Amino acid sequence: MVISINHKIRLHNGIDMPQFGLGVYKVEDGSVAVDTVKMALSVGYRSIDTAAFYDNEEGVGQALKESEIPREDIFVTTKVWNTDQGYEETLAAFEQSRKKLGLDYIDLYLVHWPVKDKYIHTWKALEKLYQEGVIKAIGVSNFQIYHLENLFSHANEKPVLNQIELHPLLIQQRVRAFCSENDIAVEAWSPIARGNLIENPILQSIAEKYGKTSTQVILRWHLQNDIIVIPKSVTPSRIKENADIFNFSLTNEDMEKINGLNENKRFGPNPDDF
Repeated sequence: MVISINHKIRLHNGIDMPQFGLGVYKVEDGSVAVDTVKMALSVGYRSIDTAAFYDNEEGVGQALKESEIPREDIFVTTKVWNTDQGYEETLAAFEQSRKKLGLDYIDLYLVHWPVKDKYIHTWKALEKLYQEGVIKAIGVSNFQIYHLENLFSHANEKPVLNQIELHPLLIQQRVRAFCSENDIAVEAWSPIARGNLIENPILQSIAEKYGKTSTQVILRWHLQNDIIVIPKSVTPSRIKENADIFNFSLTNEDMEKINGLNENKRFGPNPDDF
């Protein structure tokens, strides 16, 4: 049972990654990003997920600097964007991200989307950076099974993680099973389905039982499925609320009821269309 915000999942290359963290998609750069990240760190979050595309790496880096928490205690993820994919392009994009973040190394660097005819070259660049030690772990985002299988046939290193849209309306059972068989961790983006489940009666009834909110129940469901989760919020009370999920545990019956909400419904783009 996951009983602490400090709980970590060991990635297949031996690196430990916090199972719970903060996502900063659509968090405005500058003071909003700085304040949001600092707030999360003050509550106990130790994993921050950004991306070149989010255009807030500088704010995240500033917050890390101002927090005075030792660098090795914070796990930082960023991603290479689609227009920067390709071998040389990715090497340059990585340097740009590292500079904006103000860090000597990145804990986890991801291929943001499987851009056709490019993601293999992009992956080769990630392997080079990983070998050089400027990235502690390399992974992918939004990869379907066939993308992963294609990557395996060209790669020297296997991704440690696949970050995908995942929530009770899109439980991604096949992709999760494939990743599990191949020792690839799964991380959820849009873990609470962009707020579309807050008033779901099944979730409300489970939440009532534990004196929690629907959102907290969903996040707990992720944790008990061994999924890494990075809920996003810029509201201090919500940042605290999202992290208050370590003092209760869902029953198997609760978990099954939540699984039963699946509709294979996406709120973001479909990776098959790339």
